[in-house]
Amino acid sequence: MNRNNFTDLKIHGLRIDWDRISRNSYLRDIAAVSGLEELEFTSPVTFFVGENGTGKSTLLEAIAVQFGFNPEGGTKNYSFATYDSHSELYDALTLIRGARRAKWGYFLRAESFYNVATAEAEYSQMGGVPLDLHEKSHGESFLATVQENFKPSGLYLMDEPEAALSPQRQLAMLVEIAKCAEQDSQFIIVTHSPILLALPGAEILSFDEGSIHPCSYEETESYKVTEMFINEREHILDLLLR
Repeated sequence: MNRNNFTDLKIHGLRIDWDRISRNSYLRDIAAVSGLEELEFTSPVTFFVGENGTGKSTLLEAIAVQFGFNPEGGTKNYSFATYDSHSELYDALTLIRGARRAKWGYFLRAESFYNVATAEAEYSQMGGVPLDLHEKSHGESFLATVQENFKPSGLYLMDEPEAALSPQRQLAMLVEIAKCAEQDSQFIIVTHSPILLALPGAEILSFDEGSIHPCSYEETESYKVTEMFINEREHILDLLLR
């Protein structure tokens, strides 16, 4: 993947106006997010990594909603709602947009994908070719959605896309991401997958240690824990299960 595509990014960065967020908001208790005023993206593919509860999905959702996506996922044309769960962060967020507008986009959320699949079936009755996502396995429906919606010059926001995918399917998704990024598309992805994180040239931002900061592939907990378990499996299991 070529980082020279930086000039074609659909979102160059963001700013947060904390005066627009209530004093008692839970957002102020998320260390990595509460200390954030500005963030710059430097690659066509950016990964958000970190332990659960560090604010990765919260920030990704705010970016998605501010850009115009449905909070539960889908394209910008999806307007359904089953549960209003998104935070007030999006309203305090300003996106620094590039000169070139995204020609297409998709917000993929693992936790609400069932609702998106239902909406897709309903929308397909109004025209277009149905993907029949409910008739596929969870992993197959994820890949079908990716293959249908990844297009050149797009913006793609993905929250834990590996959740339904086998290791082989994660490799397939990595290839799809790389190909689409080479066609002037931008990705911001929350993931714990050491397979997806290995994408060459990607920017990795860690939310651990109370701040958002760049880190290398080998510094991610996903890589370190996986490597340790594979190399010392018997010893680790003995300690855990003793």
